[in-house]
Parts: sequence; C-alpha cells; structure tokens
Amino acid sequence: MDVHRRVVIEHRGGPDVLKVVEEAVPLPGPGEIRVRTLAAGVSNHDLMLRRSSFPGFPKVPFTPGVDVVGVVDALGEGAGGVAEGDTVAALLPGEGGYAESVCLPAGQAVAVPHGVDPAEAVCMVANYLTAHAMLHRGAQVVHGERILVHGAAGGVGTALLQLGGLGGLERYGTASAGNHAFVEALGATPIDYRGEDFVERIRSLTGDGVDAVFDPIGGARQLRRSYRTLRKGGRLVWFGVAATASSGIGVIPSSLAMRLLLSLLPDGRRAPMPPNVGKPQDWYRETLALLLGDLSGGLLAPVIADRIPLVEAARAHEVLEAGGHRGKIVLVAAS
Repeated sequence: MDVHRRVVIEHRGGPDVLKVVEEAVPLPGPGEIRVRTLAAGVSNHDLMLRRSSFPGFPKVPFTPGVDVVGVVDALGEGAGGVAEGDTVAALLPGEGGYAESVCLPAGQAVAVPHGVDPAEAVCMVANYLTAHAMLHRGAQVVHGERILVHGAAGGVGTALLQLGGLGGLERYGTASAGNHAFVEALGATPIDYRGEDFVERIRSLTGDGVDAVFDPIGGARQLRRSYRTLRKGGRLVWFGVAATASSGIGVIPSSLAMRLLLSLLPDGRRAPMPPNVGKPQDWYRETLALLLGDLSGGLLAPVIADRIPLVEAARAHEVLEAGGHRGKIVLVAAS
C-alpha cells in the first residue's frame, strides 16, 4: 500500500497540536487530480485556524494549508486540462495543503513554467494572488497613486510592494525598525509601526494622505486609523485579521462592524469589501498564470523567509508566530 504523510490539527492550541500522520495515499475522485506536493505555503490564516474556533472555520480534525505546488501523479475520471507529470500550482477550495499528496479539482490547477523554483511558485498562489486582487480589484489603483501597506516585510506585504512597483505606485510601508532597510530596498518608504504614529507620519510625508491603504491587521481601532491616512477618494482595503494573535478572535466581528461603519461615511473615502481571491474562476486562473509567467521572466522576486520540511510544520508555525521574519515561510517536501 502506498502511504504518505499529512499534518493534522486534532484540537485547537499552540504549534504543538500539529501532528504528522501516515496513511494511505488518497485517490482522486471524478474531475480531480492528485498532486505530489513539492511546496506548500504557511500563513497567518493557518495560525488563526489552529488557535481558534469561529463560525465558518473548519472543524477539527483538519489539515491546514491552502496554497500548493506539486507534480500531478494521478487523474480522476473525467479530469482534463492536465497530464501526469505536469507541475502545477493551485489555491485549494478548502484546507488540506500540509500533505505529501493532495487531491483537488482539475480546474483549480494552473501550469507552472519549466524551471521555476516550486517554493517561489507557491508564493504566487496565495500571497501574490491576494496582493494582485487587493490592488486591482479591491482598490482599483492607477499609475502614480500613493499606497500604504501594513506588514510591509511579510509575505503579502512584500508582494504588494513589488506589484505596486510594477504598477508605478508611490509606496509606503509599516514595518519594525529592523526591517526598514529591507522595505527601502523594495522601493518603499518605511514607517516604524512601534515607534511612530503611522497616521501622523503619512500626513507629514505626503501632505494629504494616500490613495489606498492595505490592512491585514484588523481590529476596530486599527481600521479607523488606517482610514484616517486616506486622502479624498481614497480606499481602505481590509483583508486580514492578524490582530487575533494578540487580541483574540473577537477582532473578527469588531473589524466587520468597523468596515461597515466606515463604508457608510459620506466623506469621499471608501472601505469596500475585499474581493474573493479564488473567484471568479476565470480571473483566478488567468491571473495566477500571469503571475507565474512574470516570475519565470524575472519580473517578480518573492522573498522566502525560510524553507522548512513539511513534516516540521509545527516549527514553521513557531517561526511565523515569533515574527520578525521577511517574506513567506514555505513547507517543502522531502526529496
């Protein structure tokens, strides 16, 4: 019997709740493909699901992870568009990415260009796809506008800065003091979120504020302050709740309420609902293919904080929770 290893969260808690199980390799169902994982992404979203229970979160036990890159090694009945041996990237419709073999709908798979590093390719799936959606579908930025990126040294933050650079945007980013030179190297003006009031700093640097602010932190106070950095016509795009790590799961309803309140203010600024990164399907496939092509062509250079063996996912969560890293943490399968 062929076996593989999968990381399972059997109950909520710290990184130690991530357990590795060995089981039979799954078989793809109708319309599905099976992928032998080469790289899988780790995100704050995974940490939040591991720590907390909330309506809409997966029930335990479950396997975290939504972004994978791997080699197709089996096709289910009726699965088309790919062949065994193809290297593909995919945003999973649920969880399940922390596994050596993953079954997914064939329509979710996008071809990875030959020669592309799988760890770099997986950065395109969630981080750069998210950044692209927030820039172009959420904020609808145009060349020459100013943007503020919170968490500028992180995985999505670095993607926002790089894509913003390709789009001709004037960029500002909040980061710890130790990451300022790094943020500057990405073409942005750094702001110390610990030692400076980012609202006042943006006003002093720009005069009247930015055209768009991208906030993965969440929380009522944070979103209200982010909104204050906007000039007339500006857009606040909130797309994450990293603040749950310090403030608990209550950040989610308070963030939803504040975004709704801000969206109703008749002051010429907006707080739109963030777009769904995986939908519509045509947009997802076309944009991910575009991003992978830009990666292959050298236009994008994802920052990888660490490459950690998939079976050491608990250590990956410890590294992510400790903070201070630059870019994305990636799980890699044993060769």
